[in-house]
Amino acid sequence: MGNNLIKISFPDSSVKEYQSGISSMEIAKSISNSLAKKILVASYNDDYVDLSRKLTRDGSIKFHTWEDKEGKSTFWHSSAHIMAEAVEKLYPGVKFGIGPSIENGFYYDIDFQDHDSSKIDISKIEKEFISLCAKNLLFDRSEVSKKDAVRYFKEKDDKYKLELIDGLDDGSITFYKQGEFTDLCRGPHIPSSKFIKSFKVLNVAGAYWRGNEKNKQLTRLYAISFPNQQLLEDYLIKLEEAKKRDHRKIGKELELFFFSEKVGQGLPIWLPNGHIVRENLINFMYSEQKKQGYKHVTSPHIGSKDLYVTSGHYDKYGESSFQPIQVPSDNDEYLLKPMNCPHHCEVYRFKPHSYKELPLRIAEFGTVYRYEQSGELHGMTRVRGFTQDDAHIFCTIDQVKEEVIAVMDLILKVFKSLSFENFKVQISLRDKEDNSKYIGDDKLWDRAENDLIESVEEKGIEAVAEYGEAAFYGPKIDFMVRDSLEREWQLGTIQVDYQLPKRFDLNYIDKNNEKKTPVLIHRAPFGSMERFIAILIEHCEGNFPLWLAPEQVIILPINDNVKTYAENVNTSLTDNGLRSSVDFRNEKISKKVRDAELKKVPYMLIVGDSEMSSNTISVRKKTEGDIGKMSVKDFLSSIKSDLSTSTN
Repeated sequence: MGNNLIKISFPDSSVKEYQSGISSMEIAKSISNSLAKKILVASYNDDYVDLSRKLTRDGSIKFHTWEDKEGKSTFWHSSAHIMAEAVEKLYPGVKFGIGPSIENGFYYDIDFQDHDSSKIDISKIEKEFISLCAKNLLFDRSEVSKKDAVRYFKEKDDKYKLELIDGLDDGSITFYKQGEFTDLCRGPHIPSSKFIKSFKVLNVAGAYWRGNEKNKQLTRLYAISFPNQQLLEDYLIKLEEAKKRDHRKIGKELELFFFSEKVGQGLPIWLPNGHIVRENLINFMYSEQKKQGYKHVTSPHIGSKDLYVTSGHYDKYGESSFQPIQVPSDNDEYLLKPMNCPHHCEVYRFKPHSYKELPLRIAEFGTVYRYEQSGELHGMTRVRGFTQDDAHIFCTIDQVKEEVIAVMDLILKVFKSLSFENFKVQISLRDKEDNSKYIGDDKLWDRAENDLIESVEEKGIEAVAEYGEAAFYGPKIDFMVRDSLEREWQLGTIQVDYQLPKRFDLNYIDKNNEKKTPVLIHRAPFGSMERFIAILIEHCEGNFPLWLAPEQVIILPINDNVKTYAENVNTSLTDNGLRSSVDFRNEKISKKVRDAELKKVPYMLIVGDSEMSSNTISVRKKTEGDIGKMSVKDFLSSIKSDLSTSTN
């Protein structure tokens, strides 16, 4: 009997024995019936499993509900299967690509065959979906041989699933069936459809099969589901708010940037107002980096193909890079720069280095280019040409922790200056079970991982360790920020790299006069300037902090009598470094105020006969309304105080 018992470890470190073959659901029920009613999926030894899956070996278990990221992901993945069943019932003969969960909801790529995809009835799909959920459909998992899997989808004449099966190993293939629908899927899934109470198709788009423009374009149905109707209604309200905050809309209204078909898709052009925002962010970062001892460099926008072959980026980004540039006079090939780090490695190689010179911090606001497919482009968040606030720190292994903490301080200052107050840290570490995909000495990995963990602990920041998420060349830290709409964005990365210095044969002379390979730390607090500004626009709805606002002050004369006085006030402001202008239009003051508010100008200075006679201005602040009359001197003192505290 004792041999049939397995030991189950729980998150609180307690351990209990259960009969081998028990399911996660049965374990949950043994703890609490209320818990069992809420859980959607379990993780067992770091693998996500169905609640009905039998457990036959010792392991650690964790239950996930709707409140967890893992619970939501499973809930939405199961919903994708039900949506596929609804579509197949309404449009017989359709073929299916893939249907994963995404950050908010899920999608399924569908080939509607003879059905006109432009005329699909979304309301019917939604109605059928809810009808299926009400039937309490169970998700049944079965392991199938590759031969049987091929036979099943050949009978369905589904070439997309057959192509997916072709890339799978025999013995690793599973099907899931609910109701009348069977799908190729590794799972896991929620116990039944009864958990799903609301559903909405959000968007219909085109998507090339497997992201390849040479393949057929399928119809992608984006959708979302929830365990109750109120959550759906709340989400739809947030969507409407997000539309109002859309950086593409605000970018046009505030004349920040635009895209030109003649220039090319995914290649943004910064307008004067946007240039001011961009340059002020760059100047802020430049100043902070100088304080921390960074050396700034400038590298070309192209590089020899050999450079990126050496770095490994050609293998990694070859398919997503622009095609090599042929040079007429010789056989050399060049590429538009996909990354800055190979160039910075060459900067390090320029001359020999002693351990006394380390750490060497090389920074650049470098523009890089990657070919994103047209269907993947999205405003400024996904472009083909973008500028990174890139820096690479070459240091000894003993300096890693100190440098990581300094970079974290810089990232935290950025967040504070721009009111990103809700964030967490993800530490990406090696897979606990399989180290084969990582390069480098295990002791160095242990040291680097511990340095990252201890750095985060010293800063007192909430952190989540994600095992198996490290890059093959080193662990990393990602800062995950929640914006004002509670959407999560990755902003700020710190990456430890042992591989690139070796690929470039970089070294320094240590105190024993021996050659050693430096450690490389990649870091980018902003990341892509384009993406960062897009996120910032939506976070603050275009109401930039005073130091970033393209126009900080606008002077609104009430009548023509005070035009000269308004000009003199403006001169006083611009002479003191403020970005200000005068609205000389022949409009009522109420319209001028309204238009200034639409332009999101932080300060409006209203001047009329009374102000001119008393040598004052009436100040109106966007966030506070009228704050009274004062002299220009007092206003300058006040606004300079605001500016000095906003970035400190």
